[in-house]
Amino acid sequence: MRILYQSLSAYGISCALASAGWAEGKATELFVAEDLRDTGLIAYILPRFTLKHGVRVTIVDDTAEAAGMLHVEGSTPVFSQADVTYGLTVTDVADPHMARFAQWLTGEVGLRTVVSFKPDGEALFAPPVAPQSTSEDVVIEGDANRGAQLALQACGRCHVVGEINQMAGIGSTPSFAVLRSLEDWMERFTAFYALNPHPAFTVIPDVTLPFDETRPSPISPVRLTLEELENIVAYTATIVPADLGAPIAHQ
Repeated sequence: MRILYQSLSAYGISCALASAGWAEGKATELFVAEDLRDTGLIAYILPRFTLKHGVRVTIVDDTAEAAGMLHVEGSTPVFSQADVTYGLTVTDVADPHMARFAQWLTGEVGLRTVVSFKPDGEALFAPPVAPQSTSEDVVIEGDANRGAQLALQACGRCHVVGEINQMAGIGSTPSFAVLRSLEDWMERFTAFYALNPHPAFTVIPDVTLPFDETRPSPISPVRLTLEELENIVAYTATIVPADLGAPIAHQ
């Protein structure tokens, strides 16, 4: 039964990739622990992610070739099987497609997809039981001073970046301090161009697709390189999170 299910799942991946020809060129590489591969979960969830986001995820055996790793030692716990918790470690923070996959897998839709995997009629996986590890500091590269300037130029028309434009921004748009208070603030900033409404007016060379000629940018486009985005993330890391009274859970 398990072998037949895995075979059908593998066939599903082929069909998904064939039907998502428009996803060609949007790909990332993932290392998955062997014991996790054997469960059939990966063959189940990847076609669903590809069909939803148009990004092909290739499983690799060499961690040096991977933009992310899904294993027991993963930095961000994503799901558990019995008393074993698997986590995702993003090793290439400049890979926008891995950032998209990480956002999906650690979000509500990704977790619901994982839990819906029931090869024998019962769910094999559940929400993570281990707290997110904080023992290892995240190294953020980038020029924070330059990032402050870039944040004001690129984001200041909608967001309150800091004291320098505290009376500006759009009232319904969260400030950088509020965004900084979110548990997944770094993921949100590094992949902001993929989160609405940013795709409609953001240009990241060699990353974002050209605007649809029938739907031009509604405002003067925001143009940033990945290096400039890294500088903005470095600046954001220096911001004191807003005190909202209680930690904000991942949305």
